[in-house]
Amino acid sequence: MLPALLVATRGFGLTWFGAAALYFVVWWTLLFAVLPFRARDDGTQPFVPGQDPGAPPLPQMRRKALWTTLISNVVFVAAVAAFPLAGL
Repeated sequence: MLPALLVATRGFGLTWFGAAALYFVVWWTLLFAVLPFRARDDGTQPFVPGQDPGAPPLPQMRRKALWTTLISNVVFVAAVAAFPLAGL
């Protein structure tokens, strides 16, 4: 995250607050895109009473947060690089 923010602030002239706010929006948007990946129920996990039947038994949130961060860095730098082309 920090290298992407440094690229945005030093390379493209964004403020720290603006770069962090944009990164936050990109990260959360991509998290919701990454959440359904590999969310399968193979039937081997026991059903816990009170658990939502549509919830995956092993959501693997750390893995998804890591992938979200890696993808967000690339998308964030690409978005910031596109700002001057759009006149922003």
